[in-house]
Amino acid sequence: MIKPNSNRREEKIAKKKFGQNFLKDETVLHKIIESMPNDDAKVVEIGPGLGDLTRFLVEKKDVTAYEVDRDLCEHLRQRFAAPIEKGRLALRCTDVLSHWDSESLENRPYHLVANLPYYIATNIILRALKDTRCQSLLVMVQKEVAEKFAARPGQKAFSSLAVLAQSCGEVRLLFDVPPESFVPAPKVMSSILRIVKHCSLDDEGFESFLKAAFTQPRKTLAKNLSARYPKEDVKEALARLGLAPSVRPHEVETSLYHHLYNALKGDTDGREGKPGEQQPQQPKQ
Repeated sequence: MIKPNSNRREEKIAKKKFGQNFLKDETVLHKIIESMPNDDAKVVEIGPGLGDLTRFLVEKKDVTAYEVDRDLCEHLRQRFAAPIEKGRLALRCTDVLSHWDSESLENRPYHLVANLPYYIATNIILRALKDTRCQSLLVMVQKEVAEKFAARPGQKAFSSLAVLAQSCGEVRLLFDVPPESFVPAPKVMSSILRIVKHCSLDDEGFESFLKAAFTQPRKTLAKNLSARYPKEDVKEALARLGLAPSVRPHEVETSLYHHLYNALKGDTDGREGKPGEQQPQQPKQ
């Protein structure tokens, strides 16, 4: 459970510019550990904070932790001096996005674990979905963000983010984490999101197609796509897949978006680049 005597000190340590809220609920910490894959792959932790989850991670796996706050880095160096010396923990005091190269964050397979503030959560998740060495993601994010990735077709929250994530693997919102589990307490509910990947994103053309498809979620998919592709081609592609002209973007299955993309790929009628510039849709294995 939360340790009341430490709250005041940790509220002072937390920095608003980094969106810091420290998870102190032991029950939640254990549930996160229990939700991790049971294999030999290493763990990359983004935003270890005070190290309350890190202490459990280093007991099970080799860990590389990325922390942007240099004051917290000094705290972590002291707290985990022994695991660092033994090579069990590698601490990198840097912005993880600046370190993430075009291929991968690490040089071997890994699982990503993170407590992500709202302002970078979506960016981090998308980068991990593209990283061929990232095997899975177990991230704590604002519930609204988790729902956008985990929503199913037919639900209002179903979006391009859900299509991208579900094209890569199995996506689940595991459980919610209430504000009182953190110090200081945030103003929103958080959720644990898990994505077990079977492939990685490798097609910017498909991402651009989805952006067009979901441009105005309340309008029909046909109208959204017709702003980029010839109207007759859109109508024909929808009919071929058994989709009504009135279908909304959130009502279409993930697999059908891939079929639609393949049917319309390159046929932008001069409105979005030249035909043939997009790469094949299939994600990288």
